Amino acid sequence: MSRSSFQRGIPIVLSAVLLAGCASLTPEQNLNDVQQLTAGRTAGANVTLQRNTREIDAAVAELLKAPLTAESAVRIALLNNPGLHSALAQLDISDAQRVQAGRAPNPHVSVAEYAEGSKLEIERVLRFDVVGLLFLPWKAQWQGQQHELAKLQAAQEVIRLATDTRKAWINAVAAQQTVAYLGQVKEAAEAGAELARRMARVGNWSRLQQAREQVFLADAAAQLARAQQSAMSEREKLTRLMGLWGTQTQFTLAPRLPDLPPQAAELQDMEARALRERLDVRSAVAETGYVANSLGMTKAVGYLNGLTLGYKNASISDNVAGSNDIKHGWELELPLPIFDWGTARNARAQALYMQSATRVRDVAVKARSEAREAYHGWRTAYDLARHYRDEVVPLRKAISDEMLLRYNGMLASVWELLGDMRQQTMSVNNAIEAQRDFWLAEADLQLTLTGTSPGPLTRPRSSGASMASAPQGH
Repeated sequence: MSRSSFQRGIPIVLSAVLLAGCASLTPEQNLNDVQQLTAGRTAGANVTLQRNTREIDAAVAELLKAPLTAESAVRIALLNNPGLHSALAQLDISDAQRVQAGRAPNPHVSVAEYAEGSKLEIERVLRFDVVGLLFLPWKAQWQGQQHELAKLQAAQEVIRLATDTRKAWINAVAAQQTVAYLGQVKEAAEAGAELARRMARVGNWSRLQQAREQVFLADAAAQLARAQQSAMSEREKLTRLMGLWGTQTQFTLAPRLPDLPPQAAELQDMEARALRERLDVRSAVAETGYVANSLGMTKAVGYLNGLTLGYKNASISDNVAGSNDIKHGWELELPLPIFDWGTARNARAQALYMQSATRVRDVAVKARSEAREAYHGWRTAYDLARHYRDEVVPLRKAISDEMLLRYNGMLASVWELLGDMRQQTMSVNNAIEAQRDFWLAEADLQLTLTGTSPGPLTRPRSSGASMASAPQGH
């Protein structure tokens, strides 16, 4: 390489190194970006993501002072969930990889000593990874794009956690209400069994009739035990999602689920809304664009991968002649395409692009289908819950009031009164389940339309797998 050619290449190298020095770690900006991506998508709760442990503990303690609502439960989870902190730490790892990708590769220095008779030669070589320097801006841009994908993944983790916590709160409160109503059923069964025992003892009740009341009491006790176990399990699920432990687990739940909305909203553009607002769709589209860029760069790099530039300086000393000569020069090292013509590398890049493009179609198809399914489930759950609220429960109450009047007028027996009480309590319990199912369907609908897929997240590719198409130097 001539001296003039080398001098013309110096500005390119220097500009690449200068550009690399501009990248810096931005942990707070990462949080702000995730906050913006999740705005209005966190199951009805607005919370500022935190890293400061003291501030988190203080906020959680304040929220736990009052009975736990769905909003406060979601806020606690987004502040305190260890898994979310791990996801945000993974985002910082991605940020560090982004900054590292913008750093210029270190030059290599080698020193060699050769002796021949009275001559001693000391050779000093300074080598530069030319490809690493020339393609440094692209590598920095590529890793920056991967970091943007990591932000979308972290935002989906936040949205998923918010929805899961809201659903866990709904299940826990509904289970708590179920325990209360099944407790009333058991009390009625105990009263009936005791009355049957006394009447059978004086000969006014048959053993068959007494056995029927006793088996009803045994069945009611078993149902109550199952409900208590379910309530404990649902409460622990909520506790885990909120990241609570120790005395924090003694929180008080709200006494009942929220009332149904007066009207069911009609959603005409749910499929378009899902495609427009869901973060997994956005992530798939962005990834396809990034892979397309990397495909062109992979073909452009070609055989230049491994190109190095070296500067040599050698001093030759002759102890007999008393001379000391110095020689220096430049060398260019380029791999010869004898065994590897790059066809496999290009084919892999092409396959990655086709895979990414196919994934966009797959995510879009699933988003449309999930939106239709979620809306249908939501509307059905609303109609059922409203049916219990407006038809079944009022009718049961009217029957109960009429039965009580007949009992007071000695037109109905105590057994009829107890049996009606059991039926009314079971109807109310079914109404609670229908109300619970509606709010669960509501949470799923919001997640499906504005958040991400209800299924497990697809983890971002590791940097090692994705960077296979990026230029690698010595």
